[in-house]
Amino acid sequence: MSNSLSLSNKEARRVALTAQGFAPSEPKRKRHDRRHLDSVLDKVGLLQIDSVNVLARAHYLPLFSRLGPYATDILDRAAFTPEKHSAAKKNKRLFEYWAHEASLLPFEVQPLLRWRMERAHEGEGVWKHIAKFARKNPELIASVLAQVAERGPIKVSELEEKKAQAGRKRETAWWGWDDSKRIMEWLFWTGQVTAAGRQNFERIYDLPERVLPEAVIATATPNEAEAQRGLLRIAARSLGVASESDLRDYFRLSAVDSKQRVAELAEAGDLIPVEVEGWEQPAFLDPSFTNLDALPKRITSRALLSPFDSLVWDRPRTERIFGFRYRLEIYTPEAKRQHGYYVLPFLLGDKLVARVDLKADRQSCCLKVQASHAEARVKKGTVAKALSQELESMAAWLGLERIEIRERGDLADALKDAAGTSVS
Repeated sequence: MSNSLSLSNKEARRVALTAQGFAPSEPKRKRHDRRHLDSVLDKVGLLQIDSVNVLARAHYLPLFSRLGPYATDILDRAAFTPEKHSAAKKNKRLFEYWAHEASLLPFEVQPLLRWRMERAHEGEGVWKHIAKFARKNPELIASVLAQVAERGPIKVSELEEKKAQAGRKRETAWWGWDDSKRIMEWLFWTGQVTAAGRQNFERIYDLPERVLPEAVIATATPNEAEAQRGLLRIAARSLGVASESDLRDYFRLSAVDSKQRVAELAEAGDLIPVEVEGWEQPAFLDPSFTNLDALPKRITSRALLSPFDSLVWDRPRTERIFGFRYRLEIYTPEAKRQHGYYVLPFLLGDKLVARVDLKADRQSCCLKVQASHAEARVKKGTVAKALSQELESMAAWLGLERIEIRERGDLADALKDAAGTSVS
């Protein structure tokens, strides 16, 4: 099929940023409510969860990047209300499952992931070890599931088996999990239990029918092909313009499944084949973006981006669209890190212009800029001024009273001047 539409690299960036919610029609607000959360979720489709808390939990940051300072309890009420029979349940909007890694997703996506739950019974990839363990331990499965049914919402630490294992040396380990945790995670992966919420980041489990809305439970389960096409439509809407591998990565589909489904969507007109300047891979445009004249003429966003933000979590795509090579160095030995431990790209306009290694030192009530680096060919003074303003906004949002800038990176001096503070 020949491509009838072509995009420049700049147009592709404008499409991607608009799709991800970085082309607002009005300035960031001082007050936000559930509607603003829904607006962001409609754009990004899901929020990735990660345990690293050196700055803030990963699922909170994408909303700050798009909305500015907001009350995090808006998200907490939508995602982490564990009460079984409570008026608070009506505020829930999100459920947790393995999508792009562990993720928070709108309830209506749940039927599109049931095929993954079914496949989990046989085990896929690293999960095959848990599936094998589960098949060998039916009594333990039955016991854990019965406790969830009787006592849920419940944590793994509250299981009878967990208490019995206290102080006992494990014979085997998998991700450091004991038997109770492995069984509960298998039940979660297969959809037999779901997350009712989290407390101190520990997942709280319950039966799906006590967490998900009745309308979701009653929704007919689509077949695998239909469900995968549904997930790819969400990915296409959230990415705007994407290669097949970009679309595949959003919900971590297999290459075999994704290639077939993308071809079907293109044939049906649900994806528009396009050529993008500088891209070697064939590209596809979401149909809602075919009118390029309707895009904002200029992107004016200013945002610090979590390493797990959907705009940048796909590193090859980030490099292709922004010319920004980005790697997470958390697991790199400190002496070998190039930019730092928890590095956030800084978006200014339609470009990624800098990166900063940030830490929220809650004991000293300080936002620490461990390192700051500018991209090539940017005006450091302009970037530093905008970045300083965003750091002030983030510090206030996190309840931190001051900002400390370390003398590491080629942007540190300019950032110090812009912030009116000393480099330590």
